[in-house]
Amino acid sequence: MAQKRAKIRTRSILVVEDDEMTLRMLDKVLSGAGYAVIPASNGIDALNLARNKRPDLLILDIVLPGLDGILVASRLKDDPKTRDIPIIFFSSLEEKDLEKRKDASSGWHFLRKPCNREELLQEIAHYL
Repeated sequence: MAQKRAKIRTRSILVVEDDEMTLRMLDKVLSGAGYAVIPASNGIDALNLARNKRPDLLILDIVLPGLDGILVASRLKDDPKTRDIPIIFFSSLEEKDLEKRKDASSGWHFLRKPCNREELLQEIAHYL
């Protein structure tokens, strides 16, 4: 009697980062942890990929070419197809600069660069 195996879907994470070295590091860490990584290096690509690929989570830099991360997040939250995708901002901006850029009622989550692998994976696990 053959057993049916349930197919387990790999969780996908859209990583939006314009620094190539940081993007490669995130790809390596996340792929090594079993996530499917969808890379993007600017805000326009991030919007298109989020709408077309519907990732399980976004890791989003704030300072990006084209559209900044705050604007990308706002547009995704306004779109019924993408509003439920959790977003973790991953930025080296100082706290005072983050406060100037974010809406205090948004409920967005921030992870400061640099962070260690365990901190990153723990934060991701919290939202997935």
